[in-house]
Amino acid sequence: MRAKKKTDRRAQRTQHNLTHAMVDLIQEKRFDDITVQNVIERANVGRATFYSHFTGKEDLLQSNWEKFLDFCAQQIDWGQVGKDSFIPVLFLFGHLKDVHPFYLGLVRSRKTDSLFKNGIEYLSGKIAEGLKANLKRAPSIPIPILSNYLATELFALLKWWLDERMPFSPERMDQIYHDLVTPTLQANLR
Repeated sequence: MRAKKKTDRRAQRTQHNLTHAMVDLIQEKRFDDITVQNVIERANVGRATFYSHFTGKEDLLQSNWEKFLDFCAQQIDWGQVGKDSFIPVLFLFGHLKDVHPFYLGLVRSRKTDSLFKNGIEYLSGKIAEGLKANLKRAPSIPIPILSNYLATELFALLKWWLDERMPFSPERMDQIYHDLVTPTLQANLR
């Protein structure tokens, strides 16, 4: 049992180092110009170690994106749906404000469209699961449509905000998002 904990910590440290290496490299050059060799050299891990965790650089990026989206989905306050701020917009926008140079690297690499498209699909699925599990009765709009709407609005607003160089605070963007979606939710949760 003790060896397993060491292995888990070592694997977590390796994944952490690989993630940070990728983030740093994306800020320096286009994603297409980054090689697995660049990542493993920056992370100071071996090639076999890299491939024991990921199938390639796309898998490394996608895996971390999905972990981040999972964390965001876990922060949804289902008890506040249709009443108050329930999607963690403040957290998401605050985090992306802190890593804006990374976002600019993704823009330069032409990765934002595919990541945001994937983010909409992934988060929409998580929202649908949450709605099904937490609503007492079905909304008038089918849950797959409602969850897609909530995720799409979030990513559209996020893209606008980042592309416009964050003209409003994350707190204000949280308010704006919920002001936009709450009337729809209230009308469909009666």
